[in-house]
Amino acid sequence: MIPNYIEHIGIAVKNLDKSIKYYEDILGLKCYAIETVEEQKVKTAFFKVGETKLELLEPTSDDSPVAKFIAKRGEGVHHIAFAVDNLNEKLTQVAEKGIKLIDETSRKGAEGLNIGFLHPKSTGGVLTEFCEK
Repeated sequence: MIPNYIEHIGIAVKNLDKSIKYYEDILGLKCYAIETVEEQKVKTAFFKVGETKLELLEPTSDDSPVAKFIAKRGEGVHHIAFAVDNLNEKLTQVAEKGIKLIDETSRKGAEGLNIGFLHPKSTGGVLTEFCEK
């Protein structure tokens, strides 16, 4: 199982507007999309850096996974997402190899992608996301 490419890097932030300003004014990037993902209780902002995207994640609720992450670890890199084909098949394959899954089957994510997360306790502490268009 080899991922196709790094789809994006997710970064947890407390204030999306403030963070967008940093990425635009200091790094010179351009935010091309802002989207709320109700199911995940986050508001996202996307930037492209070459072929890779950065996804800023602001919690929209105190009980969201991203809010819990920020409370425990502070702002910063939240996850790395890999583009894959046959997402549900890939989730089954890694589970058969002993990887603990957060999502046993795919669900809808930002930008219309189907997504599935692997638990960081099984991935060396890195929250890993598989994405499929």
